[in-house]
Amino acid sequence: MKKVLPMLALRGKYIYPNSVIHFDVSRSKSVRAIEEAMQNDQMIFLDNQIDPAMEDPKSYDLYQIGTLARIRQVVKLPQNIIRVFAEGMFRAEILEVCEEEPIFRVEAAYQHTEQQEFEQDEKEAVFRALKESFEKYTGVWNQMDPNVYSYILMQTDLEVFVDHLATHLPFSLQNKQKLLEEMDLKRRCELMLVLLEQELRLAYLRLDIQEKVKENIDDNQREYMLREQLKVIREELGETNIADEADEFLRSLSEMEAGEEVKDKIKKEISRFQAMGNSAAESAVLRTYIEIMLDVPWEKLSEDSMDLEEAEKILEADHYGLKKVKERVLEYLAARAMSQKKDAAILCLVGPPGTGKTSIARSIARATHKEYVRLSLGGVRDESEIRGHRKTYVGAMPGRIVAAIRQAKVRNPLMLLDEVDKVGKDQRGDTASALLEVLDGEQNEHFRDHYLEVPLDLSDVLFIATANDLSTIPKPLLDRMEVIEVSSYSENEKFHIAKNYLVKKQMEANGLTPKEIVWKDDALRLLIDSYTREAGVRSLERTIGNVSRKITKDIYQGKKKKVTVTKKAVRDYLGTAPYELEKENLKDEVGIVHGLAWTSVGGVMLNVEVNTMPGKGKFTVTGSLGDVMKESAQAAVSYIRSKSGKYKIKDDFFESHDIHIHIPEGAVPKDGPSAGITMTLALISAITGRKVRGTVAMTGEVTIRGQVLAIGGLKEKMLAAKRAGMTKVLVPKANEKDVREFDTEITENIEIVYVKKIEDVIREALLS
Repeated sequence: MKKVLPMLALRGKYIYPNSVIHFDVSRSKSVRAIEEAMQNDQMIFLDNQIDPAMEDPKSYDLYQIGTLARIRQVVKLPQNIIRVFAEGMFRAEILEVCEEEPIFRVEAAYQHTEQQEFEQDEKEAVFRALKESFEKYTGVWNQMDPNVYSYILMQTDLEVFVDHLATHLPFSLQNKQKLLEEMDLKRRCELMLVLLEQELRLAYLRLDIQEKVKENIDDNQREYMLREQLKVIREELGETNIADEADEFLRSLSEMEAGEEVKDKIKKEISRFQAMGNSAAESAVLRTYIEIMLDVPWEKLSEDSMDLEEAEKILEADHYGLKKVKERVLEYLAARAMSQKKDAAILCLVGPPGTGKTSIARSIARATHKEYVRLSLGGVRDESEIRGHRKTYVGAMPGRIVAAIRQAKVRNPLMLLDEVDKVGKDQRGDTASALLEVLDGEQNEHFRDHYLEVPLDLSDVLFIATANDLSTIPKPLLDRMEVIEVSSYSENEKFHIAKNYLVKKQMEANGLTPKEIVWKDDALRLLIDSYTREAGVRSLERTIGNVSRKITKDIYQGKKKKVTVTKKAVRDYLGTAPYELEKENLKDEVGIVHGLAWTSVGGVMLNVEVNTMPGKGKFTVTGSLGDVMKESAQAAVSYIRSKSGKYKIKDDFFESHDIHIHIPEGAVPKDGPSAGITMTLALISAITGRKVRGTVAMTGEVTIRGQVLAIGGLKEKMLAAKRAGMTKVLVPKANEKDVREFDTEITENIEIVYVKKIEDVIREALLS
């Protein structure tokens, strides 16, 4: 028989003939199908989705066979939900999908297949077999409502009995669909017997698992019971257990290269782990400890290269300039190779940011064929970060040194201790003190990490530290390291680094080829002179990258095919140069002197300004100055007062005038004695009214007797003066030996005058 009627798509809810179920409907298409059925003969075709999670199924997302049902009752619930009570009438098959919108309407055939005849007494035998299997199953699976159980057993019609079993038993959705699709009663009964037998076996296995668990646990310990169930399930599935893990650990131990003390310790912990059940809270801690101990390369070494020629080639290929640094590194490697001593000095590369300290360490690792690992120590304040935590603590792990050794997978890597000047200390310990043992060749052969509990030999590790400022490194730690200064780059060095390294790097990073972009030399020099002001080349690299990205965008959008980067192109892409106008402001003025200062990011030029005004002898110093700089200002005033007759200053000038010394950029802290002669000259200029040459810069400490003392960081200060367009620099006579070591590139086009007394400074810098 055939019939055209509305269809509703169900999601995992099955209805069979001779059974009544209820289900909730909220999808608009389903609600319309219900409404249409209620307006006609209340008949509807119920079909299941192949994927129950699908929100808007099409006809091909539904099974071909469903149930022809009669709607008995419709109840409206809150939130636009309709509850439908329906009675299954016939199994039916879709012949044709007549409509999909606004509702599904299908032509379905029902009662259209011939049934196999049962042989004599066969039907009764099948009926009894099904009842017996059902009774066995419900005896094991005790979640069925007793009323439902009794109602099913009261059925006398075999077909109704089977459909009730399919409705109420927890078969999978696929098996429920199979039972619905089987039109022949005989084959349906056979399928039901098979499914019941499968469910019965699963139920027996579940009972068996539960029985095994109950022998070992207390019924009140729910979490423990779940873990035991998991354990038994794993045993049934043949998965690993503690014994298997312990055997695996012992195999790894037998293959491991380590000393007897280490092996005995690991073997002892494996025995404890083996004796401990999964239930013990400490088993996870022990497992982690054993795995880490087995992972440490106790005796595994990589083969180092002693070829200095190769090392020199690699250093030259990776870095431009830095001749003294490269020479010192090669001397260090030669001494280490010749002496075969493990306790060779530990290198500390000191210099401003962006000068290549970290990349030098990476090149040394490449030159010596060592594994490279980096430890960033900036801001590390906890001693346990170095020495680790004792394994009794929750979440304990080894320190960073051991973690780096594990990462390198050999015992003799090159370990870079980055930013060693920025380690701190607090109530949890002193990190710098913990590093003393690491960096001491007499002690690090038996370095003890709190977590490992056995000594680890660090004597074969090549340690290299980096720092920006030596003043913050504790003296005992600094004493263990050999300092190599990586000073600021000159303008010429920056140009060659940009041309040979940075441009190529940024071309690759932005997908450009030499056919698409060409940098002119004057464009690079413009970037260095007017768009960046730094000791290293990081800002220069970012600026080159900025231009490269803009060019990449233009080429990608088809605006240009090739770009030649000239000075004009740089200005078009980057706009006004932030440092271009500084050189135009170097005019002669009263009370303003150009001083030179050293900072952790390189040399800078500071203007010292002095104003005098009628008052009561008040002396003010501003500009976020430190105590040493304030004392230098006081020393300058004391010297000038003692020599007031020489400089034709009135006797009552200091009682009748206020003096204000200011150093601009007030938000930036400043300190140090090297601005002494700068402040002294600015005071003399302001008091006497004589102008100071605008193209002269100076640096030097002053005493109250007018002597000029030596200062540090002279190379960085010279580069700062050159960048600012100075033509003459006054430096202490005591620093003459330092100037002799400078490259001619630093001193060319600039006059260096050595001064011993303030009189020399006045003669060179003050106008008549």
